[in-house]
Amino acid sequence: MTRSETGKLGEDIVSSYLKERGYSIVERNYRIKGGEIDIIAENGEYLVFVEVKSRKPGSLVTGFEAVNKRKRGLIIRTAAEYCYQHPNPYQPRFDIAQVTISEGKVLSIEYIQNAYDTTGYNFIF
Repeated sequence: MTRSETGKLGEDIVSSYLKERGYSIVERNYRIKGGEIDIIAENGEYLVFVEVKSRKPGSLVTGFEAVNKRKRGLIIRTAAEYCYQHPNPYQPRFDIAQVTISEGKVLSIEYIQNAYDTTGYNFIF
């Protein structure tokens, strides 16, 4: 599988994972100049911005580690723009999903709700 195929598979799996837990997928691969959010979902309480990281078993950097301060800042900025363009009543939340994939098969999904917040970033929602 190519890297983009692996990433798409990871995003498809996480979208299904969220739907099974009562979330509606609002948008996928939302892009602005300088930022992208893999999945935007809602559950009647939260508007969830999900970063999906797909990895092979034994990768040197986990998907969670890959969402560093710089990456979080880009996601928050993109989420702020999304909320400005699409006003909604829900509280924003930032989650990270790590999907382990080997030879086109999903081995595991690890999901962290509220993985980080906007503290230290100059964005108000």
